[in-house]
Order: sequence, then structure tokens, then C-alpha cells
Amino acid sequence: MNSLEANDIELQENIIIADAEYIDNVAFDLIVNFERMLGRKIPKADMAQWAINIGLDGGMKPGRQTTGVILIHDKNTEQLNNFLPSDLQAELNNQAFYDESFGEFTFTAYPTEAMVTKQDFLTDMARTIYNHKDVKRVMLVPDTENEQFFNSLKRVLNGADDDKHITLFTMQPTLGGHFRQEILGYSLTNAMGVKADEFRD
Repeated sequence: MNSLEANDIELQENIIIADAEYIDNVAFDLIVNFERMLGRKIPKADMAQWAINIGLDGGMKPGRQTTGVILIHDKNTEQLNNFLPSDLQAELNNQAFYDESFGEFTFTAYPTEAMVTKQDFLTDMARTIYNHKDVKRVMLVPDTENEQFFNSLKRVLNGADDDKHITLFTMQPTLGGHFRQEILGYSLTNAMGVKADEFRD
């Protein structure tokens, strides 16, 4: 990944907002289960490939475009244990990569303080972003195991304009809302190099 200056961070036409600890925990669970099922070592998830996969599942089409990936994490979390690159500030924050088919992906890692919960921060950021005129597509990966927060987030998303393409990623289908739904596990599985036909052998 290539370094970005802090003042280069801006709202892009495609935005991915993810709870960093949540995706790391889901990745860990998948790695443990896949190693047991397949009888081989499963590599850590490739962060760049995962971001591309989320974009695809969120409806992105090939072309010249920019996608902002925002990783929200607790202040005390310095790195992810099940992704590469893994260091939130040294290797991911203000970094970018270019994909020939889907354009540039920029990464920003936002630590949250004790006074503002990660869930509140994610909800406020989602509301701000989907109201921004330049943002066309929003992909959200929240901690859906917190039912109270998840219900609050769904209510916030109901206020989005119809022309905003919002996709919510969960591990289990959820009851409706003003958004599309996709299963988070598919994007992570691919980013770990695990193929569907391995489960048929």
C-alpha cells in the first residue's frame, strides 16, 4: 500500500465503514472452523482483497473510481490479528492501493475514545456520510451481535435518500430495513483464499 497525506482523506463516491474488532473476530472464527473442516492451515485475510470483495457485494461496477475504507476501532487496539496488513496506524491508516478493475481504495483508521462508544461513532458517521451529496454507495459492517445498537442503526438508515445505495453486511440475514443485505462471511472466505469447491471434496 502507498502512503497518503492526512489532508487527502475525504468522502469518496464509495464508502466502506467497518467495525475493525468485529471483522477481526469474525475472521478468527472462520479461520478456526475452516482449519477444522478442511484440515489445512488457513492464512490471514488479505485486507485489500477483502475491501474489493465488499465493494463487489455492495454493487460496485468496474471503472475508474475511488473507494474509502474506514476502520473504526477502540483506542487501545493497535492491530488486527487475522488480517494482513494488520497494524491499524502504521500499515493501514492513510494508506491506499490501486486495483486495475475497481480503481483506488484509501484506508483510514479511526480510534474511538471512552466518552463516545464505537457504536455511536459508527452510527453518527454513517448518518453524516449517507447525507453527503458526493457519496453514492455506502457499505456498512457493524457489530450486529449488539441488538440494541443494531436496531438503532437500522432506524438511522431508514432516513437515507432512496438514491443512496446502502448495503449492510451481517453473518445472518436480518429483518428488513432501508438497505440491501449481504453475508459478511463470503467476502472474508475469499480473502483467505478458501474456495467453495474445497467443501465438496
